Amino acid sequence: MTTSNLHELNIGAACLATLQTELDHALSYLNQLCTIDGQFLTTELDAHQKVSYELAFCAAELSAARALLKYAAQVGDEDTVCIPLALAFCAENLQTVWQRLLAYAAEAGLGRQHLLELMADKTITEFLTRHGCVTNYAHIGAELADRNSTYLPSGLGEEKDMIRAAFAGFAQNVVMPLAESIHRHDSDIPDDIISGAAEMGCFGSCIPEQFGGLMPDDQADSIGMLVVTEELSRGSLGAAGSLITRPEIAARAILTGGTEQQKKTWLPPMASGDKLVAIAITEPDYGSNVAALSLKAERTDGGWLLNGAKTWCTFAGKADRIVLIARSDPDRQQGHRGLSMFMLDKPRFDGHSFQYSNPSGGELHGKAIATIGYRGMHSFDLAFTDYFVPDTSLVGGPEGLGRGFYLSMAGLSGGRIQTSARACGVMNAALERATSYARDRRVFGAPVGDYQLTRVKLGRMWAALTASRQFSYAVAQLLDTGSGIMEASLVKLFSCRAAEWVTREAMQIHGGMGYAEESDVSRYFVDARVLSIFEGAEETLALKVIARELIATAGGKN
Repeated sequence: MTTSNLHELNIGAACLATLQTELDHALSYLNQLCTIDGQFLTTELDAHQKVSYELAFCAAELSAARALLKYAAQVGDEDTVCIPLALAFCAENLQTVWQRLLAYAAEAGLGRQHLLELMADKTITEFLTRHGCVTNYAHIGAELADRNSTYLPSGLGEEKDMIRAAFAGFAQNVVMPLAESIHRHDSDIPDDIISGAAEMGCFGSCIPEQFGGLMPDDQADSIGMLVVTEELSRGSLGAAGSLITRPEIAARAILTGGTEQQKKTWLPPMASGDKLVAIAITEPDYGSNVAALSLKAERTDGGWLLNGAKTWCTFAGKADRIVLIARSDPDRQQGHRGLSMFMLDKPRFDGHSFQYSNPSGGELHGKAIATIGYRGMHSFDLAFTDYFVPDTSLVGGPEGLGRGFYLSMAGLSGGRIQTSARACGVMNAALERATSYARDRRVFGAPVGDYQLTRVKLGRMWAALTASRQFSYAVAQLLDTGSGIMEASLVKLFSCRAAEWVTREAMQIHGGMGYAEESDVSRYFVDARVLSIFEGAEETLALKVIARELIATAGGKN
């Protein structure tokens, strides 16, 4: 890397650090507002929801920009566009975060005049002049159109690049030809996709080798799972990209709190794809508020009786097993401490509804929820009536009693970075289609891609995709070392919002054809819309996870 490029990357990082300081001040200010008699009270945050929401996005945007700068420094001049792309994205996010802080300066305890003077600093203004002008993104967009490829050096090594190539081929040759029909008719995922993905080992990407998976026994490796997920999602979010999500969540929970016998019994058939898994956490009245769940698990001879309802249980029909959170302690005052996790077995069912009479006792009814996108897997409402599960189904055995909340959180952290990879896959597909259409479609006597506005759009879309991808890799490495829980929420928040915007812009570039069902980009758009809702709705994630944690731990920062 040239000295000049390294210097620019360092200046970009310093500019981000300047705004991070302002963000830290804002978080500390809210901490003081919510601290009564020396105790931080999360209930006080509800009076500051809007500013907390905006600060969560500031944190996500700054983190994404740092991740992209770090990536550019790593790959250096291996590709000539990496550094300009990172610098342009950094400049854009500097302005975005500054505008958020300025708009909510009073609520965040920041001085407007101070923020105005801050952005007049010579170092920042000169950096924005060099890298924040539209011509930079226009040049990047033109480069993308010439290449007709969204891929830059991954920085992950040859092995991961080979995995990507293999699953890219599977997505191209097996998933894509079926994706439109599955979406249009809201049909089940064909067995060709499920069996093909199983043969390639995708269900075992998050399960250690000792249990039949692909992950090394001696070290966690979440990045391989992200690479596979992105390529499957590029083929179709609903028909392939989410196949790994449920085993990812289930495997992390079982590895965290399951008994050794449960790991040996449940993980190998999950890794091979012989046993498909669904996750039942959300309930009709509580949404993302896991601690308030009320589906009852009552003790009976030899096991438990389940009574109540779950909703948004994706893949429940096809699944052989359902990981379920239930209230095992009837004392509602116990909150999250009264929840336990169970693994129940059931037959596979095709279609949009099913009814199962458990030979051991009880009934399970399932009905698919009609959705505008994310079709193929089907998300179900479930009703349990005196449904018997044996003691062996309690995850963790007797010691797992009351640990359902913690086990579900362990699973969802992996689910959130996996969702960021799904977002990257959808963005990738949308950007590929948009680039191809812009190059071939002519309006007013010239290709759409020759116009500056289109090129700027393409350049910004490419930057958003690359930042989301590299941010997710960075977070995966943190999770593999036992940290990164907060960062997993940040990358989901950022990448899912980015996917909505990228797919929208892809539709706009297509004009009227983008709104037609026969166009793939219309499917990408409605599929992307779900990303900010599941695995933690955007508002819940921003307020109850990210902002609450950042503000609660900001005490002492001034």
